[in-house]
Amino acid sequence: MSKSVLLVLITAVAALGGLLFGYDTGVINGTQFYFSKYFELDPAMKGWVVGSALLGCLGGAIAAGPLARYLGRKYTLVLAALLFTVSAAGSGMPSFLPQEVSLLVVFRIIGGLGIGLASMAAPTYIAEIAPAKKRGVLVTFYQLAIVTGFFVVFLATYFIGSGFSEAENVSEGWRWMFWSELIPCTLFLFLTFLIPRSPRWLVLQGREADAERVLGTLHNAEVAGQELLEIKKSVQKEEWQQQRSASIWQKAALPIVLIGTVLSVLQQFTGINAVLYYGGDIFEKALGYGQEDVLQQQILLGAVNFLFTFVAMFTVDRIGRKPLIYLGSFGMLTGFLLLGGSLYLDRVGLVSLVGVLLFIGSFALSMGPVVWVMLSEMFPNKIRSVAMSVAVAAQWAANYLVSQSFPIIAESEANLEGVWNRSLPYVIFSIFIVGIMVFTYRYLVETKGKSLEELEEVWAEKYGPIE
Repeated sequence: MSKSVLLVLITAVAALGGLLFGYDTGVINGTQFYFSKYFELDPAMKGWVVGSALLGCLGGAIAAGPLARYLGRKYTLVLAALLFTVSAAGSGMPSFLPQEVSLLVVFRIIGGLGIGLASMAAPTYIAEIAPAKKRGVLVTFYQLAIVTGFFVVFLATYFIGSGFSEAENVSEGWRWMFWSELIPCTLFLFLTFLIPRSPRWLVLQGREADAERVLGTLHNAEVAGQELLEIKKSVQKEEWQQQRSASIWQKAALPIVLIGTVLSVLQQFTGINAVLYYGGDIFEKALGYGQEDVLQQQILLGAVNFLFTFVAMFTVDRIGRKPLIYLGSFGMLTGFLLLGGSLYLDRVGLVSLVGVLLFIGSFALSMGPVVWVMLSEMFPNKIRSVAMSVAVAAQWAANYLVSQSFPIIAESEANLEGVWNRSLPYVIFSIFIVGIMVFTYRYLVETKGKSLEELEEVWAEKYGPIE
């Protein structure tokens, strides 16, 4: 087997962490449609069950850094795979477990811990085994794997759900939807034991000979030697930077941290995860679709999300970050105006579906990937690690807030029987999308084609140098 093929295969194994991220996050869409009826959940409790995994995500993301340093990237992925497996097995609630919604919440939180660990360890591992010239392409495998996980789980829930009647799905089908995750989970768990340790982690542990051996397995001798040299320089530079790390509370740093954090939060306030988590409810209660139609529409959601992620991958370095945000925001706003308007006017149908799909596609080519690209580029070296942690933690918190509040607002008397006529959630999201365009114009700096050092100079001109 050639070294390049081996590198791609190892990258694919690590990227399975991203696929499970998407799968575990997306499985709630199909299952909650049925387990909400099984447990007779009110809107607040439905939001708690769906959003509880996000609390696990937050905890996993916080723990991922120390665990990745202590256990290494590889065994952090192994731990994530174990958590995914336990969550998938328990969430289906086999007959020997008490059939209680509180226990389902526990297993969803366990799955969230796995997502939080994988969301940090998988892309980090890929970046650390990849040669510099291929790093960008290989790391995008992870983002592609996430949307692939969404698409695959929507296919799985469709085929499982179509094999049962609606009553059978309420009693048993949702269990099998959760258990379907065991297939990629066990594959991921097995394969992670076969991949090598991260060479960068080995250097951090003082095991340079082992790191050189891993690099020699993946690259030719010249590239392996160059990569080892670059890793050593990088580790020395980071140790130097840690000694000179700056406070994010100083006058020159705080505005940059706030801009990145607000951008991260606004990604969630578009309403993307309300659509991805509660798509079944939207199609049934808002648009009047039946069971089989609901599951089919979820496949459309996953397919559009998948395809437009490719559009973003091929355009983000060509037309720039800010133009994509403007384009995507206009598309998202148009999509929600079509959906909300059709609901308000009681003319639901094809226009409503087009509105949902236009929103999903527009998000996938803009605020989905572009926010992550900009967050990785915009923070100056002295505050990068802390600022990134703050922005990501705020994003998980915003995700939870949207997930918890959406069913409460969607099923409120004001939305169902008041003047809004079921359109209120989409009006709220539309206001935030307009806010994204204003915020982008007023505060964001275009990062396309600029080195990290050039961006630091741009921020220094606006807010002063970071001491």
